[in-house]
Amino acid sequence: MVSENVFEPKIVGFLCNWCSYAGADLAGTSRTQYPQNARIIRVPCSGRVDPLFVVKAFQDGADGVMILGCHPGDCHYQQGNYFAQRRYALMHRLLEFTGVETERLFVDWVSASEGKKFAQVVTEFTEQVRALGPVAVKRERMSAPIPMQEVSA
Repeated sequence: MVSENVFEPKIVGFLCNWCSYAGADLAGTSRTQYPQNARIIRVPCSGRVDPLFVVKAFQDGADGVMILGCHPGDCHYQQGNYFAQRRYALMHRLLEFTGVETERLFVDWVSASEGKKFAQVVTEFTEQVRALGPVAVKRERMSAPIPMQEVSA
């Protein structure tokens, strides 16, 4: 029985369509156990993940974001994962600027044949984010409705 006071992190995972998403699928079809905290978003390539996608995920309530792509040299688009690797440093600086701990962002490489590695990565990252606790910075949603008093003024 799970205690009501246990923090369960919300994790957003951006997974490459060609490798990491297939690895997640293999983990599922192999019935490999891993936490259900991750919400998967399939992207054409890990190099396609814009740093603003990461910021938006945190803004919308994510406690952690992971980006998983093909191993370097195995990218379907030849250099996409190298772009993701270079953006990783930029994303860390962006998170520091916004007040989010950099440990809440994780980038790794999982191929289509690595279902067990996918499960291990998700499990380890979930535990890492659980240890950090909820995101300390409270942000208002950008899509918050504007009060009518401000519209009519």
